[in-house]
Amino acid sequence: MTAGASEAVVLGIDLGTTATKVVAATREGAVLHWTERDNELRTDEPSEAVQDAEAVRDAAIAAVTECVSWARDNGCRVEALSFSAAMHTLLGLDSTGKPATPAFNWADTRAADVARHLRSDGDTAARLHRTTGTPVHTQSVMVKLAWLTSERADLAHDVVSWCALKDFVVGAFVGEFVTEHSMASGSGLQDMQRLEWCDEALQVAGVRADQLPGIRAPTDILPLTGRAAATTGLPEGLPVVLGGGDGPLGNLGVGAVKPGVAGLSLGTSGALRVVSEQPSIDKRCRTFSYALGDGLWVIGGAVSNGAVVGQWAAETFGMDLSTLLDEALQVAPGADGLLALPYLLGERAPWWEPGLTASLIGLRKFHGRAEITRAIVEGVAQQLALVRDAVQDTGAQVHAVRATGGGFRSRVWSEVVAAALDIDLELAEDRNGSGLGAVLLGWRALGEMDSLGDAASLVQPSRTVSPDHAAARLMAQRRPRIEQVHEALRDLE
Repeated sequence: MTAGASEAVVLGIDLGTTATKVVAATREGAVLHWTERDNELRTDEPSEAVQDAEAVRDAAIAAVTECVSWARDNGCRVEALSFSAAMHTLLGLDSTGKPATPAFNWADTRAADVARHLRSDGDTAARLHRTTGTPVHTQSVMVKLAWLTSERADLAHDVVSWCALKDFVVGAFVGEFVTEHSMASGSGLQDMQRLEWCDEALQVAGVRADQLPGIRAPTDILPLTGRAAATTGLPEGLPVVLGGGDGPLGNLGVGAVKPGVAGLSLGTSGALRVVSEQPSIDKRCRTFSYALGDGLWVIGGAVSNGAVVGQWAAETFGMDLSTLLDEALQVAPGADGLLALPYLLGERAPWWEPGLTASLIGLRKFHGRAEITRAIVEGVAQQLALVRDAVQDTGAQVHAVRATGGGFRSRVWSEVVAAALDIDLELAEDRNGSGLGAVLLGWRALGEMDSLGDAASLVQPSRTVSPDHAAARLMAQRRPRIEQVHEALRDLE
């Protein structure tokens, strides 16, 4: 979209796992420009997933500087910066505030044994989950800290304090390390009722509250430092909105902020979340509860296996991905009796068991690559439906879904997910999600939106995919078998 004269914009800085994106958008939610810088994810050791915090910071500064230059050249006024970031990251700092460790990503699973040990005490794991809103899982910052402080002191011997990767990057713009309720709610260390660090979780993690940043509201504003202003070309004192986690802000970015409207994302992984006015966990501890801002929370679950299963199938069968997915589209719902548990990368919601492995049930000689691909796509869709069911068990309702993500560029994904949920999928553009959510949160912090609920009318879907009701009935009939097979096979991990 072309900028108008003296158009006011907020820049949303989205610190993703593989890239940092800066989005310039108006108070009406119109994206005028965006720029992107790659982030490297290092996986040299088995189960390792870490980043260079200073490289991510520098990429963010460079991307902001480029966006500011664009704004100046196009007559736009930058009113504020606002941040979004991948959740569940952890960074150790030395006494000078410099990184003493790499930044541990949510996908780093080296703490799996610690998570398994903590989950073996079901009462303690459930209590921590219900108190913090975060499952006891390898993605949890609490679990990573417990692993580092108990088993890998060699990685943490120079650490004086701990923060999220986002806190470190924001610190480069505001001159201090602070966090906010959204990122803190995904750490497993914050009491979601009191909005303070949880004593029991700190004890499990092996850290003290004074080793962690102070917690602020996502809409809190700090001034841009003179140093950051000189680097980026922005005025000193410009409002910097602390922002939040990419999952909650993803809901905001697609307008899924009204009761009963779920936000669904399908990229490499996937997630389904619904906004609530109260934090809540289902009785079986299958969901998470993360803060969005303005007193709102998102309740839902993330699945580790999304569209990545299609890529795996294409590589395995030596096929072009789009061709293989088109073949799978021609297979009737139910994949000729083939049932898939698509846990190629373990699984998060609703099981939260990283050691799970994938399975094909009912495999016969007549099943080929198209049926197998159809089955694993249906398996992912069924997993998202199980998350929806768990969300509804908290008392929330799901009567509409705003969906986004690269997976939906393929017709088979959109049709199968719509059938699994038996609901219309309102598909949104997938380019700006969490970054646009950060922008809208920024406008709310500046007082330019009456509430975050305004995003529901500002962000509109581009198209709708309706379910085939016969396929929906078949998938609903088969869904209990997913749980039965999972229970039967879980001890084989």
